[in-house]
Order: sequence, then C-alpha cells, then structure tokens
Amino acid sequence: MSTRALILIDIQNDYFSGGKWPLHDMDAAAQNAARVLAAARQTGLMVIHVRHEFEGDGAPFFVAGSQGAHIHTSVKPLEGESQVLKHKVNAFIGTDLKALLDNAGIKEITLVGAMSHMCIDAAARASADYGYTTTVIHDACATRDQEFEGSHVAATQVQAAYMAALAFAYATVTSTEQYLAG
Repeated sequence: MSTRALILIDIQNDYFSGGKWPLHDMDAAAQNAARVLAAARQTGLMVIHVRHEFEGDGAPFFVAGSQGAHIHTSVKPLEGESQVLKHKVNAFIGTDLKALLDNAGIKEITLVGAMSHMCIDAAARASADYGYTTTVIHDACATRDQEFEGSHVAATQVQAAYMAALAFAYATVTSTEQYLAG
C-alpha cells in the first residue's frame, strides 16, 4: 500500500472564467492537475478532493450549495475518492483531513489547486509542520493579482513569491512535467 497521497484543493467552478472569483491561468493549472490526478489514479495513490464553502451570508464566492462551489469537471471525484469540505483557508482546520491521511498511513503529500497564496500555502505549511513530506506542483496551482498598500502585484509575481517561499523551507516545488517524469 502506498504511503503517498494527492490532495486537490479548491479546484472549483468559481475560480474559472465566468465564475465569481476567476484566477489567472486557472484552465492551465486545472489541466495539469488533471494530468497529475490521472497518474495518481493509475498508480493507486490515495486521492483527496478538498472543497471550500464559505459559511454565513455575504460570501464573495463558493456560496454553499451554488454551482460555483462545485468541484470543476476537469478533476471530478470518482466513487471511492475521499472528499473533504472545509470552511477555512487551511484544509486541516476543522476537517478530518489529517485523520484520513494518518489512518491510511500517508507520509508524503502532493498538493495541487488554488489559490496558491492562500489555501495551497496554508496546506503546504501545515503539512510540513505535521511531518509529512510535501510536494507542491507549481503549474498545477493558480492565483490572482493582488493589491497591497496601493501596489499592484501581478499574479505571476504572486505565484513566484509564494512558490519560492514554500520551496525554501516547506516543500519540494516542481512542475507537472518533472513530477510525472519522476
């Protein structure tokens, strides 16, 4: 039995063109995530789909029960694949994610999904803090432009900054091609 798992985080309709919170290059990230998912299924890795819904009124996106909160068809879960519903940025907070991993004897985690600067970052850091060997596939993750104190930060720079930080101390950060070749 494998000690590796693939976790797909928040690859949900609202992040795609036409959704409430579209991300930069989300289509390309989802295509790469789908390739990684196909390889995980073929090799028998544990697959966990994480889906975010905001609680309460006034959610900017991922409104409970909405089409926007559904997992995108490009990475649709198969019967038997675990699904985790979260209400916080960090997929480990208030969910059974860690218990699922530990009960399956998982030691190594690969992360794909969105948003790089929020949920991927939080999950990667928590994963490393919990002692899992963590890999983030950077081109299977997406983010969006940010604004800070009047400065516009392009999505490509947001992505580079977060991946550089994760690669420094929390995860192996690699491309889809490198991951699939390994």
